[in-house]
Amino acid sequence: QVQLVESGGGLVQAGGSLRLSCAASGRTFSSYAMGWFRQAPGKEREFVAAITRGGGTTRYADSVKGRFTISRDNAKNTVNLQMNSLKPEDTAVYYCAADYSVLIWSAPGEYDYWGQGTQVTVSS
Repeated sequence: QVQLVESGGGLVQAGGSLRLSCAASGRTFSSYAMGWFRQAPGKEREFVAAITRGGGTTRYADSVKGRFTISRDNAKNTVNLQMNSLKPEDTAVYYCAADYSVLIWSAPGEYDYWGQGTQVTVSS
């Protein structure tokens, strides 16, 4: 069982930055690939970024590539999402998720555990 708690969301102007963090409980955090997803009102949950267990491989949605960076610290059981050059279309609830896998996936259904989400609002 893994419990995930996101933090760091808020209101920011377009062009600004935010850093999201996800704290995981449990002693086996390093056994899980981690992902970030987001869901805007009226839209389906979409993939943002993912990172392998050891942090050696990352994957990004085309819409955030070059602006967002995912990282993890297995000693601290945390995964972060640094978001730069934010745009109004980045406005959504952001979720972190854990997948007991050596691979990383973009489909939400592949993930086993989810946090409660944190709101990110980007004003124009």
